[in-house]
Amino acid sequence: MNTALFQRPSAFLPIAMSAAALALLVGYIVMFGTARQEDEGTAAHLWQLLMAGQVPIIGFFVIKWLPAEPRRALPILALQISAAVAAAFPVWYFGF
Repeated sequence: MNTALFQRPSAFLPIAMSAAALALLVGYIVMFGTARQEDEGTAAHLWQLLMAGQVPIIGFFVIKWLPAEPRRALPILALQISAAVAAAFPVWYFGF
C-alpha cells in the first residue's frame, strides 16, 4: 500500500471514523448491554453521524484518486469499506 496516498485525509479519515464508531458501540455495549432501549440515545446518534459522515469523504476519495491511481486507491477503498462494515456489523448482529 502506498503510504503517501494513505496519508491523505480522504484516505485515512473514513477509517478513523469507522474505528471511532466501533469504539463507541463497544463502549456502549460494555456499559449498558445489548438490551433494546425505548428511544435512541446519544450513542446511537453519534454512531449514525460518524457512519453517514464518511460517505461524502469516501465519495471524494473515489472521484479524486480512483481514476488517477487505481492500483494504489483500490486497496485503500477496500480498507475503508471493510472498516465501515466492521463498524456496522454489531448493529446488525445485536439488532440495535
